[in-house]
Amino acid sequence: MLLKSTRLGPYEIIAPIGAGGMGEVYRARDPRLEREVAIKILPEHLSQSPQALSRFVRETKAIAALSHPNILAIFDTGIAEGISYAVTELLEGESLRAVIRRGPLAWRNAVVIGIALADGLAAAHAKGITHRDLKPENIFLTGDGRIKILDFGLAHIEIVRPGAESQTETATGTFLGTPGYMSPEQVRGARVGPASDIFSLGCVLYEMISGKRAFPGTSTLEIVSAILRDTPREPAVLESDLPADLTQLIFRCLVKDYEDRLQSAPDLAARLRLILNNPGPGSQASHAVDSIAVLPFGRDNNDPESDYLCDGITESILNTLAGIKHLRVTPRSTVFRYKGRELDPQIIGRELNVRLVVTGRIIQRGENLVASTELVDVVEGCQLWGERYHRKMSDIFVLEEEIARRISESLQTKLAGEQKAPVKRPTESTEAYQDYLRGRHHWAKRTPDRLKKGAEYFQKAIDKDPGYALAYSGLADCYSILGIYSILPSKEALAKAKAAAAAAVAFDEELAEGHTSLGFVHAYLDWNWVAAEKQFQRALELNPGYWITRYWYGIFLTSSGRYQEAEEQIRRGMDLEPLSPVVMHGAAWNALALHLYEMSIDRCSRGLEGDPDSFLLRFWLGMVYELQGKYEAAIQEFQQAVDLSDGGVSYIVGGLGHAHAVSGNRQEAVRIIEELAERAKRQTVDPMSIAVIYAGLGDVEQALTNLENAADARGMSGVLIRADPRYDTIRSEPRFRQLLKKMNAG
Repeated sequence: MLLKSTRLGPYEIIAPIGAGGMGEVYRARDPRLEREVAIKILPEHLSQSPQALSRFVRETKAIAALSHPNILAIFDTGIAEGISYAVTELLEGESLRAVIRRGPLAWRNAVVIGIALADGLAAAHAKGITHRDLKPENIFLTGDGRIKILDFGLAHIEIVRPGAESQTETATGTFLGTPGYMSPEQVRGARVGPASDIFSLGCVLYEMISGKRAFPGTSTLEIVSAILRDTPREPAVLESDLPADLTQLIFRCLVKDYEDRLQSAPDLAARLRLILNNPGPGSQASHAVDSIAVLPFGRDNNDPESDYLCDGITESILNTLAGIKHLRVTPRSTVFRYKGRELDPQIIGRELNVRLVVTGRIIQRGENLVASTELVDVVEGCQLWGERYHRKMSDIFVLEEEIARRISESLQTKLAGEQKAPVKRPTESTEAYQDYLRGRHHWAKRTPDRLKKGAEYFQKAIDKDPGYALAYSGLADCYSILGIYSILPSKEALAKAKAAAAAAVAFDEELAEGHTSLGFVHAYLDWNWVAAEKQFQRALELNPGYWITRYWYGIFLTSSGRYQEAEEQIRRGMDLEPLSPVVMHGAAWNALALHLYEMSIDRCSRGLEGDPDSFLLRFWLGMVYELQGKYEAAIQEFQQAVDLSDGGVSYIVGGLGHAHAVSGNRQEAVRIIEELAERAKRQTVDPMSIAVIYAGLGDVEQALTNLENAADARGMSGVLIRADPRYDTIRSEPRFRQLLKKMNAG
């Protein structure tokens, strides 16, 4: 038993939470993030047991492989004073077992919990992980209404090696699980899979609505015999309105034969959602459901320039549907993984755990548009409707609204009545709108040439509609990044950004995008951190779902040294756009600033899954490897970042030079300094890119001089200087402290 104030690695023990046969759990404090966490350790009598240690390691590996709101999150692992420990989020609430002891749950409450559990299992199964011990004791209900799956200590993990069949970390022929919740194949010691967890979840659902176990017995032998032999009785419930579909679904989960049982956790979640929304007769055939994915519209021509139109129509429909209450719309970053891929909508729908999938194609011939769309019911395996629209480009708004209305009708929802806010066209000029779509299409790529192109298109949109607030916001965002990256002279670019952002807010004070743009400019042009934060907070009041605000506000907080607050904004951004490389860039940066290197690597890797060509993520991956002393890997990542940014972002080149400097390759570091100095004669170069190399070489004087020049130029220094660990060796210098004061950061 650990005593209060005991140190375990960097963590301080506060109090015990509970103990079981396989572990002790404590409340502890993480001083780095200034938050409380839970720490699980192996008890002393098991610390020398290979079997217990193997289970402990298996559990941490399984949880670490997952990131889902319905699965307990793991933050860290380690060994201190011979004690193996795992650090997880701290949960406040009670187990499902404690709830069931008080009596059966209302069937709606049971279904809500079942949906959350099925969603969590779907995430685990997608990673090749079968829980194998799902039971009320391992399900936790928090005080704020979240449902968490715990204890992956018996998890079956599929290991897939290239060129080989999948293998598992546990052998068959082993009796593992808890009597009463084990599947028949577990009882037999046979191979398990996702449908094994479905069986266990069926047992839990049965017990929640009836208050009785599906397979009762007074001994283990009696219970496992019932699992293999008996069919549970119809659950006796107090509620007269228990849907027959729910009872049938539970019994489908409890089928003895693995192959005949309900196979898919996403399928189970979708069916439960359908029952929750339509509990009456015929609910399985109803289409008033709560989840949908709009796949990126494709193009039926060979003109890549029309991509902007396909992407714009997709995003417009996504944004419109996001305004419908109680409708879960799959985020942009998730659906855009499927861009350009010809896949079965039903397969994608099951992967995304949604009931409905929208697909579409666009043909543009001059001023004529042909759009074909269809809505597919994933569960029923049928097309609900398909339409072909012939419109002029001048009718693009009508086209987007018509498609959104048609989807709404299929959801049996009145769009106008369910909107969070009335739909307002940002402009009445279709030509300006097309230029705006082109601008955002280029801005999203973030390379120097694309940002310049984006600014051109946003300006064209403004020329056609001088009151187009969204276009001003887009123009501000382009100039902000062009200035911060020193692609254009920072003071000039950021002054233009400030004027454009101010115009966006002036033309539409209710536009979250405008306030976000203005907040960024206030922070990194004016160094007015107070005004910047007010703008970010105003943007979140107007639109909490605008993920760019979460991303930029998170960066602002990281660069201000407020890492815990930054993490909160970043996690909300990841909830909104879980696969966005841009959001993962901010997430990786904050983890690196906290010296949580493995977390930073994981976030970079997740972002690169969505965009392998993201030079931002390659840059941060290089930073992490460098700080870990993995110089060869760091240099490789920095070089990729330089190549992917077309060599045009000087602070990326500076990162490569610093890595060479700290690795001992002084000659190459000096060569890069000379290269940047030569480039500065022809184009804008952020002096910070030179300063950081001198810092790596240990030349304090030159490092500080170039940092002062960087501050005068208002480049990337304002973003990085306070949170960049590469300057740790010179932070105590009086000139460095003076520099921070000059930036209102001291």
